[in-house]
Amino acid sequence: MGAPGSGGHGPGAAPAGGPGGGAASGGLAGGERAAGSRSSRHDRAGSSRRTRRAATGGDRRADTQDGGDRRADTREGGEWRGRGADGPGWRWAAGLGVVAATAAVAGWGFHRVFPSDGLLLAVVPAAVAPAVVAALVRRRPLWLALALDVLLWLAGTVPLYQALTPTVLADVGNAWHALLTTLLPAQPEPRLLVLVHTLVWAAATIGAEILTRTRTKIVAALPALAVYGVALLLGVDGEGSNLPVAAALFVLTAALALLRDGRSPVWLLTGLPAAAALAALALVAGPLLPMAAQPYNPRNDVELPPPARVDSVSPLDRVSAWLQIPDRDLFTVRADKPQNWRLAVLDRYDGVRWTSSARFQPTGGRVPEGEWTGAADVVHQKVTFGGLPGTWLPAAERPENVTGVRGLAVDPGSGALLTTGGKPGKGFGYQVTSRVPKPSKEDLLVATPVRDPALTAFPAGPQERLFRRLAQQAVKGADAPIKQAYRLQSYLRTNASYDVTAPPGHSLKGLEFFLQTTHRGTSEQFAATFALMARTLGLPSRVVVGFRPGQASGGAYHVKSGHVMAWAEIEFEGLGWRPFYPTPGRSGAKDDHEVVSSAIEESEELEGEFAKGGSDRSRRSEPQATGNGEQDGSGPPVWVIAAVAAGGLLVAYGVVIVVVPWRRRRGRRLAPGPERRVLGAWRQTCDDLGLRGEPALTAEDVLSRQPADISPHLRPLAEISNFVRYAPEAGTDTAATEAWHHSDAIRRIVRARTPFTIRLRDRLLLR
Repeated sequence: MGAPGSGGHGPGAAPAGGPGGGAASGGLAGGERAAGSRSSRHDRAGSSRRTRRAATGGDRRADTQDGGDRRADTREGGEWRGRGADGPGWRWAAGLGVVAATAAVAGWGFHRVFPSDGLLLAVVPAAVAPAVVAALVRRRPLWLALALDVLLWLAGTVPLYQALTPTVLADVGNAWHALLTTLLPAQPEPRLLVLVHTLVWAAATIGAEILTRTRTKIVAALPALAVYGVALLLGVDGEGSNLPVAAALFVLTAALALLRDGRSPVWLLTGLPAAAALAALALVAGPLLPMAAQPYNPRNDVELPPPARVDSVSPLDRVSAWLQIPDRDLFTVRADKPQNWRLAVLDRYDGVRWTSSARFQPTGGRVPEGEWTGAADVVHQKVTFGGLPGTWLPAAERPENVTGVRGLAVDPGSGALLTTGGKPGKGFGYQVTSRVPKPSKEDLLVATPVRDPALTAFPAGPQERLFRRLAQQAVKGADAPIKQAYRLQSYLRTNASYDVTAPPGHSLKGLEFFLQTTHRGTSEQFAATFALMARTLGLPSRVVVGFRPGQASGGAYHVKSGHVMAWAEIEFEGLGWRPFYPTPGRSGAKDDHEVVSSAIEESEELEGEFAKGGSDRSRRSEPQATGNGEQDGSGPPVWVIAAVAAGGLLVAYGVVIVVVPWRRRRGRRLAPGPERRVLGAWRQTCDDLGLRGEPALTAEDVLSRQPADISPHLRPLAEISNFVRYAPEAGTDTAATEAWHHSDAIRRIVRARTPFTIRLRDRLLLR
């Protein structure tokens, strides 16, 4: 007899063992039976249960439904096998395909950042290769799959760079900042595209491995959605729309959920059309949402590179030298009509040289539009270099699109162009499309100059008195700024002569000698003198170096060194920069070329308009030049928004419109450093006054626009802000506290006088 508790001879022992079990037990010694301990029975429990179910005709799926065995991964034979691959093979394979497609579509969200041809090479391999790796090693350890993905990612950069380069990792880290300081579309350079390649590859790798090794439904699509979020932020300024991409991602995510749910294929046939219909509705309704009007742009928070000197020799310094060898071929332009070809814009003067404060940004060809948005002539140009030195690129004002230049950079403020890919050689060519402003006479008559101290600064020295006296003498009797500019232009054209043999240079001493002694010079002296005299009158001015249209021959304009010319420009509100030509012709006005002659005729006609009382009309029409706040408030009917933005979208948006203004105000109030808190109080007050989006306004401009009831608080705040702006080290906590005291008071006054409906509209628009 066996020992008690051994379980070897109980009544239920025979059925469990069956005939074979009885034979086996008959051959066991008494000590071996005692060795059948509880531990041994526990190890065989799962197997015994499955054996009993099989003997009684139980369901073969019970091993996966057993309450104690629901782990997603099992260890068999010393290796991991993913449960995500269980079930019908077509579902698993289709799921991998959907994950790859989701990553590819998310990568296509960068089409607002890069041209499509360069983007495909970065996106397609990065989306497909990780899915193939996951399929091949789905029953192998995870580390092996990740190792293969890393090696293939590195190999995938070879088509981008056309070689295996050691700077790949550094380029991935630097591409973020480079793209945020680039005007879109960006050049499809490998050092930038590698960021998209890496993001898509990471999303596809994580998604494919999650799908293969887990039972989750849509988690595998989340990495691709994160990549799409990055694409949205980096492509805010780009052309086109990402709404179709969002709709495609929605449909693909719905397809993945249906595949992973294990339902019959009929659900796919009915669920996907429903998801597509919802995506189409969102595609139509998306542009109507208030947030779509002014999305957050991270480029506004990125510090641009400081101004840098472009060439060792300023184009203005080359004017006299070029005029001494007038027959040197510089470049050729095929254009719709003759124009002045702008080369460089110089807006800073130190008493010796005119230089540029331009902050050039890389661009794939788009040039931001200028301030003038009215009527304009569209001019198409094809420029071919001859012997033009330097890296500046000539074009008609104002360029809006450039093609054919690798390493193109543009100054958004002036529209000046240059190449960073080295000095162009002979035969180098590119195409430019420009919009040449054509303001009406009425637009010119109501023009008022902008207020910018940097553009009216005059270097310290005794010459300022001379320039001011002559400028006042020239514009005597002219009260309107545009009339003063035309009078100044006429004064220089009639009181000095053009002479290519005149001494070069544009220092204050040299220009003083030009005004008082020689009364002769080239466009270098005339343009520089006009700009400085205009500054003494409070007119913001700069000097531009460019070329006359050139000699027309065979449908093209051949520009030689003798066609070089400098002129001056003055900036007006709403008009932007307007050119003025103070240089007389070589033999009088008849020697002027077509562009200058038409400008001079225009100025003479406007002089006649002033004589007829045009200035009175201009003053009466000034109120029409108001801000566009009312226009921005227009939007779709409330019922349209309510119909398309239902449920969770409304809740999420409600949270955003409450939290974003509060966090912005709180961040400004608690900013580190008293100077930043003072400037934050000023920016907050400008926002409360409805001046958000007008950073060019000075404190005096803001004061002049507001009623008297807020002046007791607005003027002290403006004084504190100006003091801290120009002497940030002198800011104190007391000044910051006082600034926010005035800002809070202004906010209360504005809220009290603003109707609730307008405040609600501004809040919905996140103003």
